[in-house]
Amino acid sequence: MTNGADGRPDFRPKTGEIPTDPGVYRWRDAEGRVIYVGKAKNLRNRLTNYFQDPSRLHPRTRQMVATAHSLEWTVVQTDAEAFALEYTWIKQFEPRFNIKYRDDKTYPYLAVTLAETYPRAMVMRGAKKPGNRYFGPFAHAWAIRDTLDQLLRVFPIRTCSRGVFQRSGRAGRPCLLGYIDKCSAPCVGRISEADHRGLAEDLCAFLAGDTQRFLRRVRAEMREAAAAEDYERAARLRDDAAALERVVERNAIVLPGGTDADVFALAGDELEAAAQVFFVRDGRVRGQRGWVVEKVEDIGDAGLVEQLLETVYGEAASEVPGEVLVPALPAGAADVEAWLEAKRGGRVSLRVPQRGAKKAIQDTVLKNAQQALKLHKSRRSGDLTTRSQALRELQDYLGLDEAPLRIESYDISHTQGTNQVASMVVFEDGLARKAEYRRFRIRGEDGTGARDDTAAMDEVLTRRFARLLQTGDASTGESFVEPEAATGSGRAEGGRAGGEPGAGGVVLAGEVRDGDEAAGGPAADRKKAKSFHYRPNLVVVDGGLPQVNAAARALAALGVENVALAGLAKRLEEVWLPGEDFPVILPRASQGLYLLQRVRDEAHRFAITYHRQRRAKSMTASALDAVPGLGPARGADLMKHFGSLKKIRAATEEQLAEVKGIGPALAKTIHATLAQA
Repeated sequence: MTNGADGRPDFRPKTGEIPTDPGVYRWRDAEGRVIYVGKAKNLRNRLTNYFQDPSRLHPRTRQMVATAHSLEWTVVQTDAEAFALEYTWIKQFEPRFNIKYRDDKTYPYLAVTLAETYPRAMVMRGAKKPGNRYFGPFAHAWAIRDTLDQLLRVFPIRTCSRGVFQRSGRAGRPCLLGYIDKCSAPCVGRISEADHRGLAEDLCAFLAGDTQRFLRRVRAEMREAAAAEDYERAARLRDDAAALERVVERNAIVLPGGTDADVFALAGDELEAAAQVFFVRDGRVRGQRGWVVEKVEDIGDAGLVEQLLETVYGEAASEVPGEVLVPALPAGAADVEAWLEAKRGGRVSLRVPQRGAKKAIQDTVLKNAQQALKLHKSRRSGDLTTRSQALRELQDYLGLDEAPLRIESYDISHTQGTNQVASMVVFEDGLARKAEYRRFRIRGEDGTGARDDTAAMDEVLTRRFARLLQTGDASTGESFVEPEAATGSGRAEGGRAGGEPGAGGVVLAGEVRDGDEAAGGPAADRKKAKSFHYRPNLVVVDGGLPQVNAAARALAALGVENVALAGLAKRLEEVWLPGEDFPVILPRASQGLYLLQRVRDEAHRFAITYHRQRRAKSMTASALDAVPGLGPARGADLMKHFGSLKKIRAATEEQLAEVKGIGPALAKTIHATLAQA
């Protein structure tokens, strides 16, 4: 395929050739491989959108269209048929530009092999086989074995492998489980094939949620045995009932009894998402499963949910419950619901819970999804090979002379121009160096703050690099400019060129730490922040071209060279470089883009945290300043004693008077003033 003068692919079909019926379409690359499968209620309306001006397409869609060399479509009768055919083709061709859900770990299932002559209960992982019944997934294999050990008292089906089963049959002796009544020993003919299958089906029914029927049956048999004075059998049945109750009680009731539902939740960012599902049967959580997906196409939560449901219920052995609770309805919710009903053979309710117990359990599932995404990111960032690949990609895409082994990122935070602060985070070899994080209070030219974010960024970078220019690069012993140039900026005077320490950091000479009146002097000089003595290979600012240009002006004013600069804009994750009219677009699955995003997000988190601390302290100070006769020192003593303004407000006059320097009269004034505020 070639592109025309306007950049559009030349295999574009004529608009009149594309049908207006529902259907499924396939994009193929130069080798004939299917790279994307999609469906549409109106093929003409959907496909013509791909052939508009490429600059108006989303970067990921633009990349897919540029890769494609041919387009095919298949017309179907209904939207539900389109949904089913799309799923079939995605499973068959595994297109690179379609969403791909991967299990975030391998979950074990309790499987009952009903396809065998004598069904077996076992722990199973991996692909599901037709004809078997699966229950779970469980978080741990030991949880399955513990549950199965309890259930075998009542449903003693075989659990041995095929080899052990055949050897016991040839020897005419059952294994140990047969002797201790944990197996009905079909291998030696103690139970018929039909009766053993009945036990297996009863076990499946119990695991599927039909628990009360079996509990009532065992208790009734226990009473009958006791009435017949068969106390040994009654005691055994009593223990069987207790074992079934322990299995039932292990899962707390989260929904009204008899409710069968699968509860889904999504947590994600611009690059990845984590999905979790709780399987609720008879009102109890019977299992849990999770996936992680890379967003290789422009898709929202509704699209992710649609693809997730295809993944989960497309499996042959998947059980579709009466209710499917999702965080967002797919665009074709009615078609998805019809597909689920066809799979189940009955009514299915697909909806978003708004309140009550079902919303509460979905919130719990969401917390699990958030934790799964966090764990996935931490494992990914901890991998040495992945980090090395990310640094190499940044070197290539940004045109750097060397890999950016030290990256510094800056972010500004404020509330409508008040309590302006900034953060600096440091990543070395792709890992966060929290001891070298720094935070800044923005002063501005008149001491009241910067006029906007670009002015604040200019101030922060000037203060940070002025300190580096004064000391030189500790890693090489070199200076960037002549000594007189390093002291030429009026904004780096008075020993305030640095910033406040982050986690585990120290205070620079002349800086004021929160809660201290002054933190300068010889002690601070002896604890100079070493992080300011090392030159970064790459500076990342949060924002687009205006923020990048502001940072470039600050570095140019100081004469700083050999420091690469980039900005990461949130909207489309575009990477902006100084003086460039167009951004650099990194592939969505790029490890380099993931690292930039993580650096940017960490700077944002650190800035927000500091801003909230400053805002809370300013609110506390203003409230205490309103108390007549209460000075700064006694106000600090109050805060130290109680810990927060809320606790000071809640304290009685007697409790306030216990603070050193606070007498009964002042305590009464404090109590009355804060009560009126």
